[in-house]
Amino acid sequence: MRIGIIGGGFMGMVLAYRLARRGHAVTVFERDTQVGGLATHHDYGPFVWDRFYHCILPSDTHLIRLLNDVGLGERLRWTATLTGFYVDQRFHSVSSSLEFLRFPLVGLWGKIRLALTILYAARIRDWRRLERISVEEWLIRAGGRTTYEKLWKPLLLAKLGESYRRVSAVFIWSYIKRLFSARDASAKREHLGHVSGGYRAVFARLEELIRAAGGDIRLGVTVERIEPRPGGGLTVAHDQRREAFDKVIVTSPVSVLQHVAGRELVGVANGQGGVEYLGVVCGVLVTRRPLVPYYIVNIADGRIPFTGVIGMSNLVSPQELGGYHLTYLPKYVLSDDPLLRQTDDELRRVFGEGLRVMFPDLDAAGIQSLHVNRAFKVQPLQVLNYSTLVPRVTTRHEDFFVLNTAQFVNATLNNNEVARAVDEFLSDYGDRLEGRDLAAGAPAARQAPRLRGSTVGHT
Repeated sequence: MRIGIIGGGFMGMVLAYRLARRGHAVTVFERDTQVGGLATHHDYGPFVWDRFYHCILPSDTHLIRLLNDVGLGERLRWTATLTGFYVDQRFHSVSSSLEFLRFPLVGLWGKIRLALTILYAARIRDWRRLERISVEEWLIRAGGRTTYEKLWKPLLLAKLGESYRRVSAVFIWSYIKRLFSARDASAKREHLGHVSGGYRAVFARLEELIRAAGGDIRLGVTVERIEPRPGGGLTVAHDQRREAFDKVIVTSPVSVLQHVAGRELVGVANGQGGVEYLGVVCGVLVTRRPLVPYYIVNIADGRIPFTGVIGMSNLVSPQELGGYHLTYLPKYVLSDDPLLRQTDDELRRVFGEGLRVMFPDLDAAGIQSLHVNRAFKVQPLQVLNYSTLVPRVTTRHEDFFVLNTAQFVNATLNNNEVARAVDEFLSDYGDRLEGRDLAAGAPAARQAPRLRGSTVGHT
């Protein structure tokens, strides 16, 4: 089968690799000049590393299986990491049970309630009832206001910005389930991983394997239209060209899907309203010495313009970073926030002021560079009753499929969930992609089912 895949992010590239291994002739269309999407790389001068911060958890079974499949399993590196909080102009480590008990900002009863909250959340199976209560209300009710203000609120700010006030408890439930799976039960320490070479190495290997199987990857290409062909299959129009495919799969956001595919191919019902997206402005600091001993520092200080400090060189060896140290400074805002449209120089000035407050001993001589990366649509904002707002995609052509992350309603958006979605999509629709079950007949339109938090089609 000739299969066209729209979108060369992590989902599109993993899908192309899996299909190429099955013997299909795949073509990936990516409008950017490099593949990877949110997981792509950036040239920091002395070294090249991920544009945004990523880590791998021991429980990321689908992602780890993929890395083993493509021959990168031996390049997985695991490290015991530390977690810190910045409160009242001081850093506090909460990286072990003992440090947690010594944490001065929450009393013993508050710590007991916090532990019970985590255990309770980890055992919840019915996530839908959590959609009806705000994350703030649920956490205060479960653990008390003091614990919420000192611990949970900084975490919410780090991941959601000021929009956390409208988010449902589903967010923290999914976050707890993922985050605490990183903790080693015997050592009581977090263990996180990365691939030597970063995601640049992952995408380089995927590109190599896709091309070796006869696939093609087109960069800098904007798909303008997808149309049905009279004899079956579809046509992809781009850059004054028209190419024929037996099947087409769109992995792009719903807004792109609606622009390139007409009503004869897909229907999109928006539920009871629209979906808001979070964007991110991420300062990336390259220094000669490490900034913090922690992988992540959650910040509870309104004067600081970023909402977290990610000490990537506490996970990745400086040998992989040209002997330098790498620190990410993320600030999450709604995708229409003016901050996302400020110039790099303006943002460097703002972030520089925050650095001087947190690290008064950091001087210009110790800074190699300060970069600014941004993304306008990182993840949907999981507001109250979010599942009723999610666009519901219905495909109307037997050769047209949709697989994207817009409808992850009960899971955090991360590369393991993306790999899982691809695996489940191929398990459910592999036969149809290969034309083996068409004799059974198919209605003209079908509602795409939920796939552990995502919606896919054709069904």
